Amino acid sequence: MRIRLAQEAARILVESGGQSYLIAKRKAALHLGAVDTRNMPSNAEIEQALMEYQRLFRSSQPLILHSLRAEAVKAMDFFGTFRPKLVGPVLYGTADEHTPITLHIFAATVEEVGLYLMRFQIPYTMHDKRLRLSGDSQETFLSYRFLAGQIQVEVIVFLISKPVTPLSPVDGKPMHRASIAEVQALLDVKD
Repeated sequence: MRIRLAQEAARILVESGGQSYLIAKRKAALHLGAVDTRNMPSNAEIEQALMEYQRLFRSSQPLILHSLRAEAVKAMDFFGTFRPKLVGPVLYGTADEHTPITLHIFAATVEEVGLYLMRFQIPYTMHDKRLRLSGDSQETFLSYRFLAGQIQVEVIVFLISKPVTPLSPVDGKPMHRASIAEVQALLDVKD
């Protein structure tokens, strides 16, 4: 049942363009008539099933991923003074056409990022982003969202004076953050 739930959650994530593993798990349990099960898959199991589903049923996914990573390099270059790091599905390889590019950037104040975007006349919206830091401890960070062409970019601001590394929602370990050189290396492997 655990494997079937992971596979169904992966299918739901791909077909709905969703990002929430928890919601996908609940929908999968409902679809499979296993609402009361204690065999819920872990987020890591769902991510593995997601990669397998994309490999089998989404032959265009590697091209989309490559394109998103190329755009991520451009966005990271644009935010170069803020020491940008790529995180999330675009880095891990599970991104599709609905996935935003997510960057962690580091600034003295959150306002300076908004001023930077305004200087280049880039329209944006501001959002609160809750990230888990340890155990049950969560903190809210400010994020800026904007479009780069047709691709959504989310930039989460971390203060230089308060360095933290959030935990991955997939495996609960410190989130992997890739530098521009690391993302470029991922692109070079595919070329």
